[in-house]
Amino acid sequence: MAATTKVVLLDIEGTVCPISFVKDILFPFALQALPGTLETQWDSPAFARYRDAFPAEHAASREALAAHVEDLTRRDVKAPYLKSLQGYLWAKGYQTGQLKAPLFPDVVPRFASWKREGVTVVIYSSGSVPAQKLLFAHTNSDPADLVPDIAGFFDTVNAGPKTEAASYEKIAAQFPEYLAGEWLFLSDNVKEVEAAKLAGMQSFVVERLGNAELSAEARQQHRVIQSFAEL
Repeated sequence: MAATTKVVLLDIEGTVCPISFVKDILFPFALQALPGTLETQWDSPAFARYRDAFPAEHAASREALAAHVEDLTRRDVKAPYLKSLQGYLWAKGYQTGQLKAPLFPDVVPRFASWKREGVTVVIYSSGSVPAQKLLFAHTNSDPADLVPDIAGFFDTVNAGPKTEAASYEKIAAQFPEYLAGEWLFLSDNVKEVEAAKLAGMQSFVVERLGNAELSAEARQQHRVIQSFAEL
């Protein structure tokens, strides 16, 4: 990590925790919790904001909404209204201890060293901001709650699509005390890394077990790391 780096912007899935946690644990948990939630909370004010965020044709009935959620989840569509609902469904699982985010072992030590060095940590994920906060508040680390060490959370609603340079410029604008070149974005997604670079940030590709295979071209064009210990 360059000495000029003052802010680290982190992706979540495939960067700080395994993709399998999201695909094999979180997604199925939400689908399992959905029917009971629709049955008991359909008309509740607390649930209405999530229901009404869906397109009208899919929010017309419990059955229509359930079918749409299952379809979007199966296709891994990054629809903001789906991400918001998933966060709502995961909340109880985190709070009861059924869900706990398995961070890669090199993540927490690096968080600690960044804190000692005065480096600011910010999160940017396609998952909703509430879902991000739940994940970092309930990890397998010690301490389990890392939210106090994170200066900001961004998603596709408050920042924009992760493959567009304008989204990274918007995030950087929220921290005017730092120049774009003082940011380092870490992600397993090559297109996201390219977008961050277009916005003037430093950016590395993170290669973790279970991530998609990187092309030879990606390895030539970008610095690739397997662990935050390499920074």
